[in-house]
Amino acid sequence: MAKRYLSLWFSHLLTDYQVRCRPKLKDSPFVLATPERGRMVVKAANNIARQNGVHPDMVVADCRALLPTVRVLDYEEGRNNKLLHALAEWCIRYTPSVAVDRPDGLLLDISGCPHLWGGETPYFEEIILKLKLLGYSVRGGIADTIGCAWAVARYGQATIIPTGKQVGAIISLPPAALRLEQSVIQRLEKLGLYKVQNFITMPRSALRRRFGEQLLIRLGQAIGQEIETIEPVVPVVPYQERLPSLDPICTATGIEIAIKDLLAKLCKRLEHEHKGLRSCIFQAFRIDGNIQRLTIGTNSPSRNVMHLFRLFEVKLETIEPALGIELFLLEAPVVEDLPTSQEAFWDGSGKDEKIIAELLDRISCRFGTSAIRRFLPDEHYWPERSVKQAPSLTDKPVTQWRTDMPRPLHLLSVPEMIEVTVPMPDYPPMLFSHKGKLHRIIKADGPERIEQEWWLNEGLYRDYYCVEDDKGARYWLFRSGSYQSTEPKWFVHGFFA
Repeated sequence: MAKRYLSLWFSHLLTDYQVRCRPKLKDSPFVLATPERGRMVVKAANNIARQNGVHPDMVVADCRALLPTVRVLDYEEGRNNKLLHALAEWCIRYTPSVAVDRPDGLLLDISGCPHLWGGETPYFEEIILKLKLLGYSVRGGIADTIGCAWAVARYGQATIIPTGKQVGAIISLPPAALRLEQSVIQRLEKLGLYKVQNFITMPRSALRRRFGEQLLIRLGQAIGQEIETIEPVVPVVPYQERLPSLDPICTATGIEIAIKDLLAKLCKRLEHEHKGLRSCIFQAFRIDGNIQRLTIGTNSPSRNVMHLFRLFEVKLETIEPALGIELFLLEAPVVEDLPTSQEAFWDGSGKDEKIIAELLDRISCRFGTSAIRRFLPDEHYWPERSVKQAPSLTDKPVTQWRTDMPRPLHLLSVPEMIEVTVPMPDYPPMLFSHKGKLHRIIKADGPERIEQEWWLNEGLYRDYYCVEDDKGARYWLFRSGSYQSTEPKWFVHGFFA
């Protein structure tokens, strides 16, 4: 079977991606720029900007002088590689062999694939159409060789070159179509060799002497005299294990055996890759088409088979096998690196941490993940924003709670408004009413001023007071704003022990 290749060229890859993310940019000229040697340099420009004379490698100041309405966005280093890998994985639906062709293309080995779509023409048209519907400007070319497909995708008129016709397809193209270095292209053009047909029949020794070995290699690759291969993208294999059954499984014991077997296989793979799972989904496919599903989660990465099985065991009674289960599937959609220090949990050296982690898993599995919460300090001044929920026992605080000032044992997530009586402005209250109950204050400490956060610019500054009423209860009150600017409001924010 003759080899056939498809080359795809994304002429505006980065700018098309920006339009996909921000549709409002579609009708506006914009560029992607990055600082270089103390100045902003354009790395990519959309089609509207190019039509107005803006092109890559220009200085942003020159672009704005040429086109004052141009928008300048930040260029993200490596974004094109990420996009090409994502598009390569998307193209695997059309062929199992897809390679990234940096900086703005893909190479597909389509040998034996187009007949599934009714031929090369409908095959090619569907790929181009689907990519354009995704928002990308794309051109393509199909030929017997990678070099010829690459050339016609970027410089040719025809898109599908018949078998054995690659020489005729490239002779009218410029030397740049052969993927040559810029210095070689300049030397060819300096001698008046503006088309491949001007030098393709020249003696190889003369070409080698004048332009180096690269020209001969690229020319040979384009016409099929040199071998060229691609390095396909290998998609990440999901953390998934399957267990089919010859006879339908109807018993709880059989389901338990299946879960243990799948967990053992999955955890073995996780061990080799130094990872642990954070969530796991077990699916049982019944012969009547119904799918039974169980889901568990862990507070820290785990690959302990028995611990994970006990989490599933709590929920096994909810599975209804009916006429029988013919396929079991176990998948770990969320995995994390399992540090070496954490691996010690299972050999006894980290006994306390192991017990705590497994206890939390069992409680979460029985009563839900919302039954247990762990909070860490957050980088905010206002008390209700100074905490964040930590998803894992391994999370470490990036800051510390202040301990030099009193804080209530019970902090309200939303401060509650109260009515107060004050002897004079900027004094603590003598009385306050909360939920219809009047409190007489006999002692007060403060104020402690907490300013608004400038990066959020919400609300007014607060003056906090620790007060004690005539019954011995202590409260954390604050006044929002000052008497000079507006009528301030008072709130209760917490209760001391």
